[in-house]
Amino acid sequence: MKKIIVALTVSAVLLSGCSSALVINGKVMGFHSGKFIYQDGYLTTQYKADIEPVWQACLKAVADLRGEDVEKDRKISGGVIKAVISDEKVKIRVDYIDRELTSVGVFSGVAGNNMASQIIQDRIAGYLVNP
Repeated sequence: MKKIIVALTVSAVLLSGCSSALVINGKVMGFHSGKFIYQDGYLTTQYKADIEPVWQACLKAVADLRGEDVEKDRKISGGVIKAVISDEKVKIRVDYIDRELTSVGVFSGVAGNNMASQIIQDRIAGYLVNP
């Protein structure tokens, strides 16, 4: 029975087009163009780059967007950047996945502002292409 439910859920996501959202066990999960995943307010994507250049791109994006009260907590396999950008609290999670793959999740605002998170993700991607 679980296999049928999983198969139906995957089918619904694939058939829903470029953007879709699901509620699974009280958690909201959305997909956008196959690249971004929106889960519980975090807009997450994976970049084909090592963690260090991604971390630097995140810091540059926060500085470029005039982030204030910036707090950085960096570990070996990841880190968190907290800041206030345009009067909204922003939290950026950076996680090592593989040597050339890093995940970045952006939470903006009180409940997760998808548009603001998208702008930050676009800046991060821009700094990875043009450091």
